[in-house]
Amino acid sequence: MGNRSYGVEVMNYVCAVKCMLWLTMVCCRPAMSISTRAARHYLKRLNRPAVTTIKSPDGDLIDCVLISQQLAFDHPLLKDHKVQMRPEYDASKLMAEGNSVVEKASEGEGDKERAAASIFGRKFHTSEPEVEDSMKNKSSVKVIGHQLWHRVVPSCPEGTIPIRRTTEHDLRRRKKHMHKYGRKFHQPHVQGAAVSPAPAVEATGHQHAIGYVQGGRYYGAKANINVWNPSVQMANEFSLSQIWVLAGTFNNDLNSIEAGWQVSPDLYGDNNTRLFIYWTSDSYHTTGCYNLLCSGFVQVSNQIALGATIAPISFYEDHQYDITILIWKDPKQGNWWMQFGNKYILGYWPAEIFTSLSTSAGMVEWGGEVVNSGPGGVHTSTQMGSGHFPEEGFGKASYFAHLLIVDGNNNLVSPGVVTTFAEQPSCYDVESSYSSDWGSYFYYGGPGRNPSCP
Repeated sequence: MGNRSYGVEVMNYVCAVKCMLWLTMVCCRPAMSISTRAARHYLKRLNRPAVTTIKSPDGDLIDCVLISQQLAFDHPLLKDHKVQMRPEYDASKLMAEGNSVVEKASEGEGDKERAAASIFGRKFHTSEPEVEDSMKNKSSVKVIGHQLWHRVVPSCPEGTIPIRRTTEHDLRRRKKHMHKYGRKFHQPHVQGAAVSPAPAVEATGHQHAIGYVQGGRYYGAKANINVWNPSVQMANEFSLSQIWVLAGTFNNDLNSIEAGWQVSPDLYGDNNTRLFIYWTSDSYHTTGCYNLLCSGFVQVSNQIALGATIAPISFYEDHQYDITILIWKDPKQGNWWMQFGNKYILGYWPAEIFTSLSTSAGMVEWGGEVVNSGPGGVHTSTQMGSGHFPEEGFGKASYFAHLLIVDGNNNLVSPGVVTTFAEQPSCYDVESSYSSDWGSYFYYGGPGRNPSCP
């Protein structure tokens, strides 16, 4: 009896210790922080239920989400929006017309551009583009429409769209600005900068090397954009190459549609080259975002994921790759459509979300942009384009080729004289030209900090 009684006491003691340990773990476990709860709540809003999920070789998770479940329809102006699965105007026809008119300049545009040779006290290059004698090796350029996740599966199921999943780590990189993840910080207006956006953002550390046209009515734009993987020095900096379709001013009513490729450690957590879009209808104050990180852009393609890695990319004195981007306004519905490559119609920005762009654009820009945060009081070494200056030419410097705009008759035509601009040519520069093969084009970019750009 004594041994049995002792055994019971030992068992009771062990049970008591286990209970105390369990209570300690439950009661003393750190409470979930407010920031963690906020992040998870925000992620629930961003990441919609997936029909299936694809794991990309770069670690991205691509969720296949029903078209009707995407975030776009949370926009107050799109509550009763009926999805337009295809543009009323055939984009493939638009592309074909563009290929046939690459050498036809729009009449009168040269005179208008020359009249705008000096804006805000800055001189812009407006000379007629020179025809390049040698175009050797340029026929070897490969136009790509592939993303890294396509190595696993080429598309999501019909009726769904691929969306790059946002993670808690993504949100935490913004820390106090978690609720603004996927949005550009407001770029303050510079007195007098009412037309050209490039000078207006100079004071914010953004630097450009661009070609542009303005003064007409533009209903879209197209370009072949050479794809590279520029080095980005600081996590809060980025390097991108894109098309801008613009209307309004930088006071409060700038409307902008943007599309291209970018390297942005802050947005994606790595240094991969990724496809992106952006939009705003109020000068980046409260509207718009990158990709599908807010309501607005309506995606219909099940084959391309915005924010996903582009592959392959170009290398110095090696194979060259470019992507084709076309943005155009559907004349019947009024929506602004985007096409990637020669066959992927991604989706559209609904007419309802814009003000100045509700009729047409007043300016089109093509080119590169970087953020220079001035680390250590010197210029950043973040590269633009290939990281090499335009004078190095093909296979070394990055380019935009086949520059076209959509006119009032919904035809792709040459933009005429393309004016170029760069805040600091010793850091990043741009040089335009013309050829029968490439039409209007330019080389652009640079290494950032160098002996001439301290």
